[in-house]
Amino acid sequence: MEILFNFAGLSAQPFLIRAFIASGLCAISCAIVGVWVFFFKIPFVALTMAHAAFAGAVIGIFFGLNPVVSAVVFCLAAAFFIAPLAQKGNFSANASTSIIFSFMLGLAFLFMALIQENRALALSLMWGSPLTVSVRDIYFIAACAAAVLTFLVVFNKGIIAVIFSRDLAKASGIAEKPIFYALIILCALSVSVNISGIGGLLIYSLITIPTATAYQFSQKIKPMYFLSALFALAACWLGLLASYIFNLPTGASVVLMACLIFFISLCFAKNNNHYK
Repeated sequence: MEILFNFAGLSAQPFLIRAFIASGLCAISCAIVGVWVFFFKIPFVALTMAHAAFAGAVIGIFFGLNPVVSAVVFCLAAAFFIAPLAQKGNFSANASTSIIFSFMLGLAFLFMALIQENRALALSLMWGSPLTVSVRDIYFIAACAAAVLTFLVVFNKGIIAVIFSRDLAKASGIAEKPIFYALIILCALSVSVNISGIGGLLIYSLITIPTATAYQFSQKIKPMYFLSALFALAACWLGLLASYIFNLPTGASVVLMACLIFFISLCFAKNNNHYK
């Protein structure tokens, strides 16, 4: 990290160090979750969680609560409702996700209109500002990254089995439903705890784009974990540097950097468009 600062001609100021640590941890957790979302073909879940986090944060601000805590609560609530709603209504998880998405989006805009004070804070949570993250925020982000990595290591075989086929995993005695629910819950946590850094409406891009970039180079799940994390880390740190040097919105800079890396990857990758 010191080399990166020296290369950019920056001094290792405390707020910059906190921003790089927070964005790096965010990149790791979002990249792993992104691989799960990609192979389950449920990218809309990540978008729904992003809006649930933003809605929870805005409602928290309205009632004078900690916006990050309220974002986590709303994300977890959305995660717990997706699968039961799909079963109750007898339709796919994507259909139930669209309903939760619409509900959370409505709540977010409603309370944004009701907020008289602290509207600037609500807008900052929409776009993100890693340069203002606190040590406490880093603890939350680190705990989430640790939970994602621990779950990956402990349940790796079960995750692969469930991704391949939930029906076959269930027939093999694997607890496919708890694993699937846990993946959605970890997606919710990854989105909500990073709302202050990347932003409630932009974190979705950090989950989906680095994974799509990784897929251009490998269609095997294990290499994709590493490549997705690498591309997400590059997008976060380069975007953070660009925002600081050129005085640009940080969340937008990170997302645009992720898009740039993706388009560059299309020029060099040779994707066979099928799983190897």
